[in-house]
Amino acid sequence: MTFWLTLLAYQATWFAAVIGAGHGLWWPGVAAAGLFALWRLSVSPHRALEARLVVVALALGLVLENLWVRTGMLDYATAWPWAGSPAWILALWWALALSIVPLLGYLHRRLLLAAVFGAIGGPLAYLGAARGWDVVQFAQPQWHSLLALAAGWAVAMPLLAWLARRGLQSDIPGGAA
Repeated sequence: MTFWLTLLAYQATWFAAVIGAGHGLWWPGVAAAGLFALWRLSVSPHRALEARLVVVALALGLVLENLWVRTGMLDYATAWPWAGSPAWILALWWALALSIVPLLGYLHRRLLLAAVFGAIGGPLAYLGAARGWDVVQFAQPQWHSLLALAAGWAVAMPLLAWLARRGLQSDIPGGAA
């Protein structure tokens, strides 16, 4: 049951962030991610691990999103000129971190698959946000931006999966996960 609730909560957070940004609002995504985090951490048997994953994911998100914005690969509709990437996109990184343990356990030991998943799924999420709600614009030619997104996500997903596996191993006596 927790799997399905987590999946629905993550998807609701994504839609709140993207639809809010489509209306020029950053706060719906941040509020949804905050509510998701409150719920997720209240039911998680691995609170400390998931909190660490949030910190790592936010750091990754800040680095990658600002890199993509500052190099002109991406342009967000609701970005703040002084911040580079908007709060709503960082809220999605936050929410993603909270889904790594409960939803993506099959990637924890399959890092190559995690890289492929990230390289395909990451850019597809941005395409959905761009085409459905016009909240992100890609540099031209568009495939350059998509390739940059794929490269970043091909690093981010296996890193988060590996950290989740390491954390889960340390939670179990004897270290076997």
